[in-house]
Amino acid sequence: MMSTEHKIIVDELVKLLRGGSAHIGLKDALKGLPADARGEKPEKLPYSIWQLVEHIRIAQWDMVQFSLSADHKSPKWPDDYWVKEAGPADDATWKKSLKQIDDDLAQFIELLEKADIYKKLPYGDGQTILREALQIADHTSYHISEIIVLRRLQGNYKSS
Repeated sequence: MMSTEHKIIVDELVKLLRGGSAHIGLKDALKGLPADARGEKPEKLPYSIWQLVEHIRIAQWDMVQFSLSADHKSPKWPDDYWVKEAGPADDATWKKSLKQIDDDLAQFIELLEKADIYKKLPYGDGQTILREALQIADHTSYHISEIIVLRRLQGNYKSS
């Protein structure tokens, strides 16, 4: 059973991971995005919204799997964390990527709610579930802000 203080921390981490407090979540950042804008790279920028979404998916998956298993092997940095294709092959590929982001986040939140978030992972070099939660939130929110900037440059973002 969690102490009141521990529950408060876990609840706040879950809010941070899902977005909606100090920053919006990925779903809101992508709401209303036209399909043809997913692969568009604005002038002088090296990535598209699709590439950012895939990077979020791959990096989050890596952090979640690392948190769950000593046997996990991370992709090669940086090459395997960024897709080459500017846009998704089709709508099903786009939806599959977003679903994996949601599923992996749900899996991590379940771990967060059950684990000793302060205990060092025995196979890491000082990582804890708390540290991984903060890293996932920080990394994702950073790239969500890039998605918003891209959408504004494309002229298709309206804040609610």
